[in-house]
This record gives sequence, C-alpha cells and structure tokens, in this order.
Amino acid sequence: MSLARIYGMQTLLRTAHLRKCVVKVCGASGPSALPWLESVSRRSILTGGGASHEKLAPKPVPKHDWNRAVSEAEKIVGYPTSFLSLRWLLSDEIANVALHLRKLVGSNHPLLRTAKMLIFNGKNNMQAWGLIVLLVSKAVGHAPTVPDLEQDKSAGVLQSQRGLAEITEMIRTAQLVHQGLVNLQSLDEAGNELGSDSDTIFGNKIALLSGDYLLGNACLQLAGLRNQPLIELISSAVRDLAESNFIGERDQQNNPLPSCPLDCPGMAAADRDSEPEGAVNFGDLVSNTQPLSLEGVMGNPEREWALRHILGAGSLLGKSCQGAMMLAEQSEALQRRGYMFGKHLSLAWQSCIDLEPFGCDHLPPGVRFSLVSAPVLFHLAHDPSLYEEIQKGRESVDNIDFVKVHAAVLKGPGPERTRILQKKHSEAALEVLNDLPPSDARTALQNIILAMQDI
Repeated sequence: MSLARIYGMQTLLRTAHLRKCVVKVCGASGPSALPWLESVSRRSILTGGGASHEKLAPKPVPKHDWNRAVSEAEKIVGYPTSFLSLRWLLSDEIANVALHLRKLVGSNHPLLRTAKMLIFNGKNNMQAWGLIVLLVSKAVGHAPTVPDLEQDKSAGVLQSQRGLAEITEMIRTAQLVHQGLVNLQSLDEAGNELGSDSDTIFGNKIALLSGDYLLGNACLQLAGLRNQPLIELISSAVRDLAESNFIGERDQQNNPLPSCPLDCPGMAAADRDSEPEGAVNFGDLVSNTQPLSLEGVMGNPEREWALRHILGAGSLLGKSCQGAMMLAEQSEALQRRGYMFGKHLSLAWQSCIDLEPFGCDHLPPGVRFSLVSAPVLFHLAHDPSLYEEIQKGRESVDNIDFVKVHAAVLKGPGPERTRILQKKHSEAALEVLNDLPPSDARTALQNIILAMQDI
C-alpha cells in the first residue's frame, strides 16, 4: 500500500473522530462549526495529513536593525574594529587622557559630548568605518600574488588591511576630537590675556593634544605599511579633512553657515531637476588625489552639500576602501570602484543623519541642528527669504531662532528632497556591491546600507 493511500486513510479517520468531538462540545451550535471543520479537513488532505506536514504561516520580515547589522558584520571580520579596543584602553597615554577628562565633568566643554559619543558608540557616528573597510576587503578578496604570511585566513583579510582599518578610525576620531576646540577669543580681542575660565582652557588642551596623539599614531602606522601610493592617497584624505574646515562662511566658533542661494530666476526648479552628475557623481570624474574645485558649487544646495561632506567625511572613507583594494593588489578600475562605494555610502549615511532632526513636528527645547544639512540647504533654494534668519548667526549661531528655521524647513520640500538624495546615494553604493561576487561580507554591507534608512 502506498504512503499516499495510508495518509489518506489516516486523514479520514482523524476527520471522523474530530467531527464527533465537535458535535459533543458544540451541542446545538454544531452546524455552525461544520464550515470550519470542512476547511480543516480540506487543509489536512491538501498538506498530506498530520500537523507535522502542515505549512507554517510565513513570519513577518524583520525590520532592518542597525545594531544587529553591525554586530553580524563584526562576526564576519573576526572582532570589533574600533580603536577603543583593549590594547588602546590599556595604553598609558589613553589612560591619562581619560583621567584628565574627569576634571571636565560638570563643565560645558564640547569635548565631553564628543567623548561620550565615541565611547557610547551610538548608531549616528561613524565608528563603524573600520568595519566597513574590512568588509570591503573581504568582499573583494586579494590577488594570488599576496604572500601567505600577509594573510589573516581566519578573517579573510590581510594584516595590512586590518591596520588600515584602524588607521581610518584613528584619523576620523582625531578629527572629531579636534572639532571640540572652543574659540576663547573673538578676532578683535586676539592676543589679549585669556579669561578665567580654566575648565574651558584645560578642555582645549586635552582636545588638542589627544587629537594630535591619535593623528600622530595614525601617521606612524600608515608609514609602517611601507606603501608609497597608499601613503599619498590617505594623505590627500587628511588634506581634505583640513580643507573642510575652511570652506564657506562660519561663525566665531567655527560652526558652518550655508552660502547665500544663487540669485538666478528659476534656480530652485532647475536644481530640482538637476543632472545626476552634478549631485550623485560629484567629483568622480577627476583624480581623487587632487583638490576639489569650488567653482559653481557654493549656493547650489546639492553640490554645496556634497562638497562639504565629501571633504569632511566621504573622502576618508572612500579612499580607505580604495586603499584596501590597493593593498590587495586589485586592478586600478576596481580600486576606483571602491572609492566610489565608500564615498556614496558616507553621503547616504550623512543624509540619514541630516533628516533626523526633522522627523518630529516640534523641535525640543535647546536642541540645535546643522545649518548646512541637506534639508536646510534645499529649503533655502526654495525660499531664499529664510537666509535673513541665517545671517543673524554670523557672530554666533546661538543668535539664530532654530525653532523658526525648523518649522519653515518642515513646511518646504527640504525633507522630501533629502530622502530622494539618500536613496540616490544608497543605490549608487549598492550598484558597486552588485558587481562583486556573492559573499557574506557583501551581504553584511548591503544590510548596513538598508539599516541606515531606519536611523
């Protein structure tokens, strides 16, 4: 007797027994239970009998979670890549910095906020940069000419690539720490004796020296890789980081201010339909070791935003991904694709961060946001009259009514155009990944890009 016939006989017996049980339990309401019973019988027959053969209902697809995406990615490359590893925390220099930071507790020095962000390792900072460099390294692989001693076969990356990942994070962190410096004197009072605010002076010293320490160690490790083209590439990224602090107008505390919108008829409409090369591929058509040109950039919202954040972040991540492929002795064409991936990933990440303050209808008291964020720049092109409020911050951004700016931007096209911008850069990064062979590292990078949209 065939198995199908046996299952059929078992189903008929089970149905008959179930019918008797239903009649006993339901009593007078038994007839109303018959349609339900017939559906159970049909489902049981179609699935071949018992409950063990019945198909389970599909589980809902889980929402992409940032922390889980990063945690799974770290397992792929071996261990967390942040420079805040055990060997760094146990070094005398970092221990001394931590002790000195305790003296700033209770003050308003911005270095404390920077330190809290780095140690907490929240999802809105770029402490995952080294992780991305290692994932790119593993996804691309290396040439067969690379010596075996150079390979970390357990993680699938090279020892030099792991060193480059740490160098990238140290340079990025040094930049963030240096941005915690406070200008204690206006330009008119430069050269006079400083005030009696000893906590602020002490905080500036710690920010300057600890940032210099990280940057110096990064340069030392970079030189230790003994790769002249790589040294030139990463050095140009450091140059871009420095240049990012000197473009456009700034207040006396070096907070960036947006440029005046270009005064040309129909500018906002023309920019809304701007060509892709002007925004997504900005800077891709020139040698990435050369300085980017400011011509036709300032006042154009999309190009100005791209320039600011390529110099301030995208250049370092893109060139680090390119350098990882350089260490793996991959072709120059593939190295260039690595640069584009890192650059577009950084810009997509930045657009997500720029959108966060505009996710609520009302700005919480005391909260400020970047005045050169994409939603603000897009709104200024749409409604240049808001620039009058921005001009109040030339001396200090504290003079600007952020609640007014926030409410105006929410009513305009800025947030929606920023979402479109984020989608374009995410797709540009995914397009590079799609050219790589399938692997767990490539999947991890794709998950990180998708999880960014939920930041």
